[in-house]
Amino acid sequence: MIDVEASGFGKGSYPIEVGFVLPDGTGDCMLIRPCEGWVHWDPAAERLHRIPREHVVRHGRPIIEVVARLDAELEGRTIYTDGWGSDYSWLSMLYEVADRSPTYHLDSLQKLLTEDQLLDWHRVKDEVSRETASKRHRASADARVLQATVVRLLSSDRTDRAR
Repeated sequence: MIDVEASGFGKGSYPIEVGFVLPDGTGDCMLIRPCEGWVHWDPAAERLHRIPREHVVRHGRPIIEVVARLDAELEGRTIYTDGWGSDYSWLSMLYEVADRSPTYHLDSLQKLLTEDQLLDWHRVKDEVSRETASKRHRASADARVLQATVVRLLSSDRTDRAR
């Protein structure tokens, strides 16, 4: 699973953090130093992810480093996201700046689930979020919640079929 936090919610927004978690539970989270021309900043987005722009500028990694890390860790994999449209756009921005193409494939986690499981998505995700008690709305924490939600939905479906 992968998740991207951004400077805002719409036009002009750009990625400020990316986090992923692999099937074995390992993962990474990286702040992304904005390009010089990336100036859009939405205070509502900052309230949600709690990452001040100054923190991103000061502690963010260069885009080429972020892209290299993603490619090294995710190479050959299909990586799933719950926000395919936004995350695809934001990751594309990174790769365009780095003048590279991803070594992995990004897809919607909806492809992993049945219609019934998708209907239960929000309820189960809320349960998982409460159980993990994560107060961080950060990319790696969100990716872990996504992964745990998918695992729970898939395993409950197998349990239901075994009955």
